[in-house]
Amino acid sequence: MISYKNMKAFIEVAQSATFAEAAEKLYLSQPALSTSIKNMEEQLGGKLFIRSTRKVELSPEGRIFLPNAKRVLADFDGAIDDVKALFSAQTGSIVISAMPAFAEGQLAQIINGFNNKHANIAIRILDVVMEQAIENVRAGRAELGFVFKPQNIQGLHFTPLFTDEFCLVVPAKHVLATQKTCTLNQMSKFPMVAMNRESSLRMWLDAALNAANCKVNIVSEATQLGTIGQIVSQGLGIAIVPQLCRQQMQNKGLVCVPIKDLRLSKEVGVITLQNAKQQNLKLSTAGQRFYEYLLNVF
Repeated sequence: MISYKNMKAFIEVAQSATFAEAAEKLYLSQPALSTSIKNMEEQLGGKLFIRSTRKVELSPEGRIFLPNAKRVLADFDGAIDDVKALFSAQTGSIVISAMPAFAEGQLAQIINGFNNKHANIAIRILDVVMEQAIENVRAGRAELGFVFKPQNIQGLHFTPLFTDEFCLVVPAKHVLATQKTCTLNQMSKFPMVAMNRESSLRMWLDAALNAANCKVNIVSEATQLGTIGQIVSQGLGIAIVPQLCRQQMQNKGLVCVPIKDLRLSKEVGVITLQNAKQQNLKLSTAGQRFYEYLLNVF
């Protein structure tokens, strides 16, 4: 295998009048330079230079090889510069998975702030339901995921960012819309819209309602909070949702009302894969920069 050092020596000799001139530019002794060129010629199986007492010039094969050697050396130097930039987080890319309520709310502001500090790091967002956001991180399709704290965090590291309360959303003309707070008893008198039964949000809601001995009439289910908001806006029912999606619901013309006797709050945070043996996070340099920025923000 021809070394980087020998390739560079060949190019420098080819661009110099004598071995002595090339050796001086390379900060090498002339015997050391001659040995490098000789080793390279032996590896290639022929002479690259025609030597005389006064000057050195390329052989026909050497002239053909020179532009290729320059290209290879430039590609190598470029690759080294690129990976240095990645390790210094000057460039790179991150894939983030986030539940839509977070993606439509705080995430845009976070990314804008991060971009002001790291303009050359590209960010791709996968906005999917919470369960899929977790799976994206587990499967390596995303480095980081913004979710409520999962019940099963095996192989994951969860960093809490804040605690989110749940609230009631109703149409602007609903009888409960003018109240500062409402009770479970008041809201239970109206038909409700909820997340599907397989979702974590639904399971948490059912558990909280059961604990409060509150029975509700669920008339419609959906897989996205945005869809639930749309159904509520049409007057089909009311819904209990995380305050995380307050802005999303207000944009649909809905009113958010705190429920004073509902005991339901969950931590929202960022998940990453965890190296079980070393107890550290599996993040690229760019991903680590983003994670550190999050800790500063929150």
